[in-house]
Amino acid sequence: MIARLAGTLAAKTPGRIIVDVQGIGYDVQVPLSTFYVVGELGAQVAVRVYTHVREDVIALYGFATSLEQELFERLISISGIGPKLALAVLSGIEPPDLVRAIRAQDVARLTAIPGVGKKTAERIGLELKDRLPQSLQAAADSAKPAPPEDQLRADLLSALMNLGYQRVTAEKTVDKEIGRSPDAPFESALRAVLRALMKGS
Repeated sequence: MIARLAGTLAAKTPGRIIVDVQGIGYDVQVPLSTFYVVGELGAQVAVRVYTHVREDVIALYGFATSLEQELFERLISISGIGPKLALAVLSGIEPPDLVRAIRAQDVARLTAIPGVGKKTAERIGLELKDRLPQSLQAAADSAKPAPPEDQLRADLLSALMNLGYQRVTAEKTVDKEIGRSPDAPFESALRAVLRALMKGS
């Protein structure tokens, strides 16, 4: 079982990187939080790896931090949540904020993550609230919560990246919308951003 990879970053797209280790390219699926910090092509990279084995495939999931990996493993331990959805959760919310949302059973915050419905959010809060180790809770407590406008920006960018939009275009449109309505709820802000992108603004 592969637990760690260290090598050269040979390719990267949102949600996926290829790590070249002595001439062998390992295809690794990653949350956006890891994608943003691995560096540029040709950089030396090291990621923690969770090896997911099924009858028909072996898939590698990589993480920049132990916090991300531990949350991923906790999420896939919940019935009905597979690796793909767990990655979507980690791509849609920062790990410390995810820990806080789980502890508070904040369904509204969890359902703001693209792909997470109300029942899944309730299941995450219910099943993980009392199962998070102290190390995760301490990490969440030590991280300062982002200001509301910064959190909204991060949530909107994550949603747009998951939908396939280019980051530069997404950032420009999101910043314009937040400038207009900094206190808008996530759902209405996302609708406004998508309308603007469809118009080509």
